[in-house]
Amino acid sequence: MPAAPPRPTDAELEILTVLWSTGPATVREVHEAICRRRTAQYSTVLKFMQIMAEKGLVRRDERQRAHIYEASRPREWTQRQLAGDLLERAFAGSAQAMLVGALAARKATKAELAAMRKLLDEYPKEAK
Repeated sequence: MPAAPPRPTDAELEILTVLWSTGPATVREVHEAICRRRTAQYSTVLKFMQIMAEKGLVRRDERQRAHIYEASRPREWTQRQLAGDLLERAFAGSAQAMLVGALAARKATKAELAAMRKLLDEYPKEAK
């Protein structure tokens, strides 16, 4: 398997989020999705997507006139990559400190807390 793509920037993550939500898409479709949330130039989205293809963050299908782009890795893989990077850089590798920081930053709902408790209870024994 080729080397893992680099950690995406905020702008690249915005584009990946669109691709994960819509599936494979043209630059125009991604641009339109981004413009529903904020102003963006088509040429800027195009350039970012070309750079992302070079970095391996997206795959580009050039068989049609309008190239089709898709995320090279699933959302969950990228989330794990970002969480691992944040865990090391900001929390010195402490999962407990990261969880406490996340809970302090935004109040979790009762349902979210229950889901977290269930995940922790079911966490594989070999990871302990």
